[in-house]
Amino acid sequence: MFQGLLTLKPRCEVCGLDYAFADSADGPAVFVMLTTGFAAVGLALFIEAMWEPPFWVHLIVTLPLCALICLATLRPLKGLMVFLQFRNKAEQGRLAP
Repeated sequence: MFQGLLTLKPRCEVCGLDYAFADSADGPAVFVMLTTGFAAVGLALFIEAMWEPPFWVHLIVTLPLCALICLATLRPLKGLMVFLQFRNKAEQGRLAP
């Protein structure tokens, strides 16, 4: 389904489905940013409340965690959005005559 990290292939190799209809836009990125931000801030607050470390410890712990969570969840969520567009026959909005 994917060509590279997040780029969709033109069509499915198995069934030949054309992915031209699929436009997940910023949907997956928004969900990933919100959940990652919630987890990262929660972890940073927990670490600060428990141990009160220097700022560089937060950078070493929280930033790699954010990157890992983003990379681990963005691709599956984009695939899910494309699937939901296909299943629900989502299209561009049009004005009724």
